[in-house]
Amino acid sequence: MTDTLTAPDALTRLGWTDTDTPHTTGTPARVVVHHGTVCDVLRPEADGTLTAHTAPIAPALPLTPVAGDWVELGADGRVHAVAPRRAVLTRSGAGHGRQILAANIDTVLVVVPLAGGLNAAMVERLSVMAWDSGAQPVLVLTKSDTTDDAGTEDTRAAELLSPGVPVIPVSVLTGHGLDTLRSHLGPGTTAVMLGPSGAGKTSLLNALEGTTEAVAAVGRAGGRHTTTTRRLHLLASGGVLLDIPGIRSLEVAAGPEAVDDVFTDIAALAAHCRYGDCGHDGDGGCAVTEAVGTGTLSPDRLATWRKLQGEIAYRRRREDPAEMADMRRQWKAVSKQARRNGRR
Repeated sequence: MTDTLTAPDALTRLGWTDTDTPHTTGTPARVVVHHGTVCDVLRPEADGTLTAHTAPIAPALPLTPVAGDWVELGADGRVHAVAPRRAVLTRSGAGHGRQILAANIDTVLVVVPLAGGLNAAMVERLSVMAWDSGAQPVLVLTKSDTTDDAGTEDTRAAELLSPGVPVIPVSVLTGHGLDTLRSHLGPGTTAVMLGPSGAGKTSLLNALEGTTEAVAAVGRAGGRHTTTTRRLHLLASGGVLLDIPGIRSLEVAAGPEAVDDVFTDIAALAAHCRYGDCGHDGDGGCAVTEAVGTGTLSPDRLATWRKLQGEIAYRRRREDPAEMADMRRQWKAVSKQARRNGRR
């Protein structure tokens, strides 16, 4: 595949920004998708054309390239270096640590369907993942045509669930909201869609671009992955869109700062708690639980906050052998004391 551009615009067309750092003085290529030992990349040529290459990964490469990476191709056509990354979207890995889904992104489109009603927990959890990436989240409420008011009421509710995040209700059937969404995908912008399988991400891409990307059938047990590989799309609006598989698990691998970015209401209340390390679980002088009691704060929102904090703390312990060993010693001591008390 070859697209012809003016030479100065070729890198920008691929999403290059002033904050990206080349690994060498050579012209970088951008990873479209990673397939085991090879990568599909797009590379600007000297005449301004964008050329697609399938590049094997050099055996000694210490870092596995992902969609959105800027890489250096050697004279042998292999990927020999990966440039420093900015703003990476991650999720919980199968084992310890995190799995990087996409790199060098500017915008995370958090795609949540409205069919069946707004899923508040999904909005909150995916928003935490988006904030944790370092990119700007934009909440996209798909299937707004399934509501009576084109998603107006759900939009207001979503704005409260994720303060400071633009919320755009869209419909691929009526075209509602698509122009507003395109305004977030301008030249030099790299975006990624984050959402569960069946949220309508591929249909949304088709509607934005007038394309016909294949959409898999939906089984009786629910939505299957409509996208099985991570791909990079050059949008007519000038931006770049990384299309990644739907999220099956909403387990959050993020830092507490990202939680505070979403739960700004709880963070603000916590500043008035009597104790600086208040866990908001019934301690005296807790402004957060007091707000729940007076109806100022939703108990469901606090429950979600607690679950997220618990998941983050557990993952931190699991990734830190010393901390996990210390926690196990504490559990063993508590269990031993309980057995002693039971014999009395």
